[in-house]
Amino acid sequence: MAERTVIYPGTFDPITLGHVDVIKRATKLFDKVIIAVTTNPKKKPLFPIDERVKLVEGAVKGLNVEVDSFDGLLVDYAKGKNCTVLLRGLRELSDFAGEFQQATVNRKLHPEIETVFVMTSAKYFYLNSTVVKELASLQGNVDCFVPENVSAALKGKFGK
Repeated sequence: MAERTVIYPGTFDPITLGHVDVIKRATKLFDKVIIAVTTNPKKKPLFPIDERVKLVEGAVKGLNVEVDSFDGLLVDYAKGKNCTVLLRGLRELSDFAGEFQQATVNRKLHPEIETVFVMTSAKYFYLNSTVVKELASLQGNVDCFVPENVSAALKGKFGK
């Protein structure tokens, strides 16, 4: 039987416990999970990509996953990895429209691509990286929103 591989792409700026929840659940569904950290020209990241990769690696330590980075089209990256399944986490209904549009475009560019959506656990549905960064910038405690290594990195960025 062929190995079932999935790519979970994102900027992960920074990775949150909601992301980790989706990753843990993906490891139960797929033989191989590749977390693909990427740039997004629309966003100005707090952490450079190499630091985001390290933060993701620290956050998923002990899980059977691969962490990588890429730049450019996701479908090209997926082709290079011989992978035809993408994973996207959904928090709330408002996420669906954008994710559905992206999945449709990806499939148009690479018809073999399938996108699998996983709902984040209810305890994380409100959580996103933007909220975490805003809270950390105001010296708020983010320990219950992000892995320990990410909390430490945020405190280092914002001087607490």
